[in-house]
Amino acid sequence: MTNALPDAAPGFDQPIAVLKHCHDRIRKQLATLQKLLEHLPAHGADEQARQAAVNVIRYFDNAAHLHHEDEEENLIPMLESVAQGDDAARLAAMVPGILEDHNKMDALWQRLHEQLKPISEGKAATLSAADVRGFADSYLAHMETEEGHIAPMAKRLFSPAQMEELGTAMQQRRGIIPASPSAGEAVASLRKDYGQHSLSEDEVAADPVTQFGAWFEEALKAEVNEPNAMGVSTVDERGRPTSRIVLVKQFDQRGFTWYTNYASQKGRQLEENPHASLLFFWSELERQIRIEGRVERTSALESDQYFHSRPLKSRLSAIASAQSEPIGNRADMEKQYDKVSQQYGDAPPRPEHWGGFRLVPERVEFWQGRRSRFHDRIVYTRQPDGSWTRQRLQP
Repeated sequence: MTNALPDAAPGFDQPIAVLKHCHDRIRKQLATLQKLLEHLPAHGADEQARQAAVNVIRYFDNAAHLHHEDEEENLIPMLESVAQGDDAARLAAMVPGILEDHNKMDALWQRLHEQLKPISEGKAATLSAADVRGFADSYLAHMETEEGHIAPMAKRLFSPAQMEELGTAMQQRRGIIPASPSAGEAVASLRKDYGQHSLSEDEVAADPVTQFGAWFEEALKAEVNEPNAMGVSTVDERGRPTSRIVLVKQFDQRGFTWYTNYASQKGRQLEENPHASLLFFWSELERQIRIEGRVERTSALESDQYFHSRPLKSRLSAIASAQSEPIGNRADMEKQYDKVSQQYGDAPPRPEHWGGFRLVPERVEFWQGRRSRFHDRIVYTRQPDGSWTRQRLQP
């Protein structure tokens, strides 16, 4: 398998030519996919095959997506702002199909990505001819539409200033030149596209706690930063929500357990309304888990066991701190701690106001980031008999 040297790319002062050049590079990658399909049965995942898979993955994971953003966020909106009459009507008829093509090709790419990754690592030598053909046919037809209608319209309608605006936006997207938006605009433009994994209702476990355990193990292996950190949201007596981050200390079929001061804000709110929601977000894996249910206290024995497993200073702090209550300054806090330390030494007892809460899940949603915000969402709902149903939600 050999690949021709890349053609020289046009400058961004010719943005439509740059987009056409991207199409040419896509065609070359599609040709590489076809060659790889023919190469694998005879040679397996040899060095040539692995390198070809790496190149295709690198392109469609990065450059191709930037190209789609060029069209969705700049080219098409700019055309819609200037097109009139027949041009506007033609654009209105074509744009939904172009955007749907992007979503379709992203989904087809995800299937190919999952096949190409083990080939790139030399672990497999199987590639679906149907998937390659479907991906290539979709891209080729899509590019033909854009080159036959969208590009000529842009060349005809855009002024030199608009061409410069488009070229500048494309350079900023690629980090070639810096962007300098206002703070509000910067927040609005923060965007990361996802594509590491997929989530299918046919592949998840029948039980959400089992599925959570599988994902938690993957988070540990991926060295996610504090995978046990979760947001806990409660509401006060007027229904106003409050959220904070705590650490889950145990999960099993009974529920998800954390420990705290029962007299804290969340403790008081849970006494008034024993329902809460939990949120895990593992950005490294592009995953989110939402858990909703009723909350109960753990037994005194469970709270004792966990309390006495904590480091000494953490146990003393639990006694010294009237959590969520105001205090004058840090020095006053330190004095309280010193007093407790002198009083109890190395054997502080668990205070009555400190212990565990367990959320008994009633609804659990697993969210997997996917390309173009077309995410996977699978939700489990507990039934009256204790069993679980699951279904897909639209992103």
